[in-house]
Amino acid sequence: MVNPFSKLGDIGNIMKQAKEMQSKMQAAQEELARTHIVGEAGAGLVHITINGNGEALSVAIDDSVLEEDKKILQGLVAAAINDANYKRELKKKEIMQGVMTGMGLPADLDLLKGM
Repeated sequence: MVNPFSKLGDIGNIMKQAKEMQSKMQAAQEELARTHIVGEAGAGLVHITINGNGEALSVAIDDSVLEEDKKILQGLVAAAINDANYKRELKKKEIMQGVMTGMGLPADLDLLKGM
């Protein structure tokens, strides 16, 4: 007769792994949120700093840009924001690869997707 409780050890191990994964994911989210990323445009004339959640923290615009056409400044700000978001995605992937490989999961598994 098969013991119906023989698989409880496996379930306990799965629950332990799930809890560990949840803890590591929380730590990864916190690390990402603390990260400051600088995007730039116009060879460094415009800098936008965002955090890992994508929230803008600061904007720095070189005085020489203020003498240009408004559309040029708008384009540089938009480009700097896009650059910062691109770098944020790279940082997020870097953090997640460390978490995933540390848990024996595929490095390209993105559990922070949508963040």
